[in-house]
Amino acid sequence: MPGSARRPGRVRGLRVLSGVLAVALLATGGVLFAEGRQLRDTPATANRALTDSEATTRVTGDVSSALAKVFSYSPQATAATRKAAEQLLAGKALEQYAALFGQVEKQAADQELTLTSQAVRAGVTRMGGDSAHLLVFLDQVYERRGKATTTAAAQLSVTARLRGGHWKIVEITSR
Repeated sequence: MPGSARRPGRVRGLRVLSGVLAVALLATGGVLFAEGRQLRDTPATANRALTDSEATTRVTGDVSSALAKVFSYSPQATAATRKAAEQLLAGKALEQYAALFGQVEKQAADQELTLTSQAVRAGVTRMGGDSAHLLVFLDQVYERRGKATTTAAAQLSVTARLRGGHWKIVEITSR
């Protein structure tokens, strides 16, 4: 019966070894899970501009349209431009616009100045939650009575916020 005395020890050794292997596998699985999560949760994957083409297209369209409306006016229609700005701009952008547009209204009337703006390129650089940052290139055409038409380009950095289902421009910086 010497073989039967060794069996319980061998069985116990196998059980201990199995337990150690199970703990090692669980620990390795936990570490791999944590590492995998860090790879998925990078700043690039948190940037919806890179992952949500539908939302990116919508904010680009809304902001481009808004900029065309608030940066286009004629001597007879500055009130309509001001009203559009009040609906499409908010925060710092609206404050800056209101401060400058009073001067623009006077110039537009005195010089019979018409400005037409159109976004020719716009791209979302960052988007998350209800905020988006864009880079927008505008073509602007200036027409004055008795003078040749002038074309200029503008490059703007824009921050927009989603409010009430619509993107409003809250900050504009000329580049």
